Amino acid sequence: MSKGAALAAAIGIGAAIAAGGAFARDDKMPANASAATKAAYARHENFEKLGANFKALNDELKKSSPDKAVLASSARNIHSLAGALPTWFPRGSGVQARPMSEAKNEIWTDAAGFTAAASNIRAEAGKLNTVAAGGDIDAIKAQVRPTFQACKGCHEKYRQEKKG
Repeated sequence: MSKGAALAAAIGIGAAIAAGGAFARDDKMPANASAATKAAYARHENFEKLGANFKALNDELKKSSPDKAVLASSARNIHSLAGALPTWFPRGSGVQARPMSEAKNEIWTDAAGFTAAASNIRAEAGKLNTVAAGGDIDAIKAQVRPTFQACKGCHEKYRQEKKG
């Protein structure tokens, strides 16, 4: 896959993550929500933040002269969020806690696989953070694809697409 195609794919996933929130805007947390329901809503908010940072990074990379500070900030936020990702899935916080949740039951029934996928995302986001902090635009572009692939791999196995 060419760098341009990888960048386009990464932009697509960032937009998809960010756009996913549009469907959930009508899905308000109940006033008397359980801890699991609160966790499911907080997880959604965190994924929106992750998507917004991917979008900011990808939008900046489209520019003829990307702002390295924006790239570094977005990559740092992605890395920070990715590091916390496994804590966003306490038991019981799936569709039983929030019907609009996209978390598949396999997150909990295949905990070892999910942990490995989350570790891969953290590792790739860490590499993205490192190259973005260094300011090498070509290195950042090269790391976008592996980071995208790590996210995609987790989505394919552990996320169900909700039909709006």
